[in-house]
Formats: sequence, structure tokens, C-alpha cells
Amino acid sequence: MAMTDAREKQRSVAIIGAGMSGICTAIKLKEAGITDFTIYEKASEIGGTWRENTYPGCSCDVPLHMYQFSFDMRPDWERKFVFSADIKAYLESVVDKYGLRNHIRFNSEIQSCRFDERSGRWHIGCADGSAHEADVVAAGTGQLHRPRWPGIKGEGSFEGAHWHSAEWNHEYDLKGKRVAVIGNGASAIQFVPEVAKEAREVTVFQRSASWVLPRPQREFYGWERALYKAFPWLINVQRWKIYWFGELLFRAFHTSGDKIKDMAIEEMELYVSDPEKKAKLTPDYEPGCKRVLFANDWWPAMGKDHVHVVTEGIEEICPSGIKTKDGALHEVDAIIYGTGFDTTNFLGPMEVTGLAGRELKKEWKDGAEAHYGMTVTGFPNFFLLYGPNTNLGHNSIIFMIECQANYIRQCVEKLREDDLLYMDVKPKAQALWNEKVQSDNANSVFASGCTSWYKTDAGKVTNNWANYTFKYWWWTRRPDFAEFTLRERPGKNEGDREPAGAPVAAQ
Repeated sequence: MAMTDAREKQRSVAIIGAGMSGICTAIKLKEAGITDFTIYEKASEIGGTWRENTYPGCSCDVPLHMYQFSFDMRPDWERKFVFSADIKAYLESVVDKYGLRNHIRFNSEIQSCRFDERSGRWHIGCADGSAHEADVVAAGTGQLHRPRWPGIKGEGSFEGAHWHSAEWNHEYDLKGKRVAVIGNGASAIQFVPEVAKEAREVTVFQRSASWVLPRPQREFYGWERALYKAFPWLINVQRWKIYWFGELLFRAFHTSGDKIKDMAIEEMELYVSDPEKKAKLTPDYEPGCKRVLFANDWWPAMGKDHVHVVTEGIEEICPSGIKTKDGALHEVDAIIYGTGFDTTNFLGPMEVTGLAGRELKKEWKDGAEAHYGMTVTGFPNFFLLYGPNTNLGHNSIIFMIECQANYIRQCVEKLREDDLLYMDVKPKAQALWNEKVQSDNANSVFASGCTSWYKTDAGKVTNNWANYTFKYWWWTRRPDFAEFTLRERPGKNEGDREPAGAPVAAQ
């Protein structure tokens, strides 16, 4: 057999995005001795979601024990639920600790990825006009970073200040202002209470109410941090306690949601006395159909007399405010859009072209899907992180990301060790997997009838994982290479006369 030099054995990897997913993948590759990777980051800083969202009160609603990497648990956190700036600082320190900064190419937004099946390489085009190549692409672009604007008639006509929660205007003084908030999802429940502290009047334009439970926030005692530092295994014990609680929460979504309803309504009634406002703020769908939210200051804020809730649909936005479908004009000084993100359009505006010129957008015209949420047939050596049907309503996405990073690392090792041209998930494997995923979702609360960011306009659940996360770990702990078409490099063996891309049986 002809010897393959070390350079050819090393597989170059392009990681798209320097958020949680991209950073985790880079660390796992480096641990395996794979150092020929570049992280392409569209911004000038790392952080992904936690860089983009800086609105007042922005924090994580997952306990920090489950919202840091399992391989880099820190003992010096001050509170159980941390703010976005704390997570961003953690990620910055992780990048430096694992020597990733020199691998990051900042201000490099990827516009296109095109696969060349003869060379087995991806051709990558950036918005700045530069071109790059890689054997493998790992897309960690996430689901929660492209602001979604509602497209309301007259949106551009408003003469006051207006911005999206993910593009917060920190220069605007809210003191004494009349502020309209469009939307009441995960971001709004965090920033509305902060806005209400300063604004003269806050009007929340609500399409549907949210189930909101109290968040058990607390400061850590000094002795707790000292114990965690002296005995690091203790923080892992706490992590696993929280993990299994999350798995039990998943079960609650598939049985009766009455306990969640009772808790939410009980909390609301402690602070909101107006019967009309309470009726508006009580959801008409099962808990979990939309994301269940956790906050301690939402209900106190909604109980204030200067905070109003409008449920009449918005007709249009006018120069002086918002006109609702009942003909009322609500004059305001500022409009804040808490309308979430473009979640079902995975990979956003990026153009991805695979075998025989097939376009990923066309493959996903009926809703995105991927084998284990990571690979798509016809797009070899291309992996997604936090991809279709891997979002959670009951546990930490960091757990899923670590499963995916380990899976991708093993695939890159397979390509390198067997000197393969490429690997492409088989159509049957992808179809069987997605049949199971959609069956699980059809029997879950996610498909119980409400409108949510988990689903496409046609009603297909493309975002959520409707099963236990330990099952996902079990199924992805080792790739089953029989589920892939593996292609050798032409001329790999002496006397090899097969054409480029000759198939080889999976071992």
C-alpha cells in the first residue's frame, strides 16, 4: 500500500461560529490531536447568542451547573442563574485556556459552501470576498442569533426610537418614556421588568400568553464555593442532580401539565389583581407547547398599574405609535421588538451546495431535517451542531452540543485514519431517523396545537427533540459507519485504477 504523508492524513476542518457549539467542537478536535481547523466567526468577538443579546436582565434560565462544559466546570460562580455577560466571560476564558484564539478568523461571515466531490473538499466563500477550502465543515451557527422582525405594516414609519431586543439601544434613556413592547417570549419576560423600572408607561402587545414559573435564583455562599474548589467532584454531583431533574421535567410535558399550570397561576395571582389582566395573561394551550419560561420579576412587573397588556391584534404601525385592529391608536415614544429569532431557517442566508449541485435550501423546502440533527444525505463531510430537532424544552443544550462534538470528532478521525475522500449519510438512515423524530414530536406537547418557534408555518416541528436526552447520548456516543457511504481516495492503493469517488464498504 502506498504511504500517505502526514499532511494528507490530517483533515482540515472549517468550524462556522465561535459560540458554544463551535468552541466545544474545536476543543474536542484539539484533544484528539486534530489541530488543522479554523473557526470562522462573523463578528469581531466570540460568544454567539451571549454576545448578541445584551438587553437589560439578559440571563440564562438553565442552572449554571448544566450551562457550562462538563469538562471545564468552574467553582467560582456567584449565583445559580447567571447573566449573559458572565457566560460570555466564561467562554472568553475557555477560548484562552484551550489555545483557540489563534484558530479564530474574526469578521468572516460565511456566505457559501460548495462541495467538490472529486477532491473531497468544501469551497468556502466569505462576505469579505475571500475564499477558503476545508475537508470538513462543522456548522455551529445556532438557532437564536438572527433577529426576527414581524413585518408589520408601516414598520418603518414610526418616528420614535425602535429596536429589536437582540440589538439593544443602550444609548436611549427610558426614564419617563411611553414604551411599547411587541412580544412576550423568553427575552421579553427578562427585559420588560427592567424597562418598567424606568419607563412612565409600558404596553405589552401580546399575541399569546406564556406559562411563567418562578426561577429558584440564589447567591452561592462562600463556603459552597470553597467546597467546590476543594472538591471539584461536588459540582459534578450537583450537575447530575439538575440533569435528572430536567429529564423528569420532560416526562411532565408528556403527561398532565396541571401542576405546571397551577404553579404558574398561583404565582400570577400573588401579584396581578386585575381580573381582566389576569385573563389576558393566562395561556390557552398546554405547558410546553411553547417554551415554559422561568422568571422571578415578571409577575411583579405585570402587576404594576403602569404596565398594560393589549391582546387586540396589531393593524399597523403609525408615525406616533401602534394602531390595533379595534381601531385604537396607542401613542408611544419607543417600540421594542421582543419578537424572537429566525429559528426554522437553519444556516440562515448561507448557500450550501452538495453532491451533483443539490442545494440544501431546496432539500429543506418542507422543513429542515438531519440524521441525529447533524448530517444530511448528499452533503458529505458537512456536520451541523444544534441542528434540526436537537433543541430542548426540558434540559440543557450544552449536553446535546457535547454529544454532537464527540460524534463529529470521531467522524473526522475516521476520515483521517482511513484516508477517505468523504463520508455521506445514507438516505435510508436519514429517512428512518426522521420518521422516528417526527413520530416522537407528533405525540408530544410540542405539536399540541399552538403556534411556536419550534415549528414551520406548515406545522412541522423542526427544532425540538421530543425524547430523553440520555437516549440521544446513547445513540450518538459512537457513529455507526454502516449508516454512511464511505468513499476512498482514488489511487489510494498501489495499482488502484478505480475512478474518483469509488465506494468502499463501511467497516
